[in-house]
Amino acid sequence: MPNTSAASNGAIPFDPRRHLPDPAAIESQARLALAEDLGDGDLTASLLPADQHSRVELITREPATLSGCAWFDEVFRLLDPEVGIRWEAADGDRIHPGQRICVLEGRSRALLTGERTAMNYLQTLSGTATLARRYADSVADLPVLLLDTRKTLPGLRAQQKYAVLCGGCHNHRLGLFDVILIKENHILAAGSIQAALTAARTQHPGVEVEIEVESLDELETALAAGGRIVLLDNFPLEAMRRAVAMNAGRARLEASGGINLETLRAIAETGVDRISVGALTKDVRAVDLSMRFLTL
Repeated sequence: MPNTSAASNGAIPFDPRRHLPDPAAIESQARLALAEDLGDGDLTASLLPADQHSRVELITREPATLSGCAWFDEVFRLLDPEVGIRWEAADGDRIHPGQRICVLEGRSRALLTGERTAMNYLQTLSGTATLARRYADSVADLPVLLLDTRKTLPGLRAQQKYAVLCGGCHNHRLGLFDVILIKENHILAAGSIQAALTAARTQHPGVEVEIEVESLDELETALAAGGRIVLLDNFPLEAMRRAVAMNAGRARLEASGGINLETLRAIAETGVDRISVGALTKDVRAVDLSMRFLTL
């Protein structure tokens, strides 16, 4: 299960029904994925009789955290609504080598045509969830939120952010439209931290605002200007500890910059509230899954 300490820090516990993207979005995404693979038709699958049926099982060859079942389902639904899928694991579950994840039955052509597209979704999103789970497990006893970033695979933003939730971590902003994150260049363009924060509050009242700082002096300036979420960019550990002491609960502090599994624990122990990790979605290795055709 996701890290309960983080949940007590204001995060919503993971529920696949609540966090799954809109079904219309899943359908659109699956259609695009099928189109790039299918083109004018599956020439190889057409060699089989149209009425031939098969039974297929999907297994994992390695330990992982499962994610992407809805996209897997949608691929086969679009190809043939009569394909039946019985899941034996759910998004967010830890799965183990040799474990059967689901069984499919239906027309052989549809099963073969959809195999790669459906597995690409499940392998990639499970890879994202599996990495997120490793990060979440490493600080599960500490009251810190682990956040993803916008460093996602092109075209897979919503899917990967959902997978991060499956792995027990949490989402930062979805894009440039839902949260204001004022970074170094924004501050330079605005003229000062105070000017940037004032513009954000004036032009977009009610929108969450976060501001990036690169030194303890800039942190004090941001706090004095009323900053409520402050990103500590590439702060050394000692500077983070001093930042937490200076802050004294006035704002939520977020650590960011080159964070990995080796450095994560020490950063979390400084007392920061949040840690954003680009690696959650950009350093992903697909999980090794296998679809095996069985006799009916």
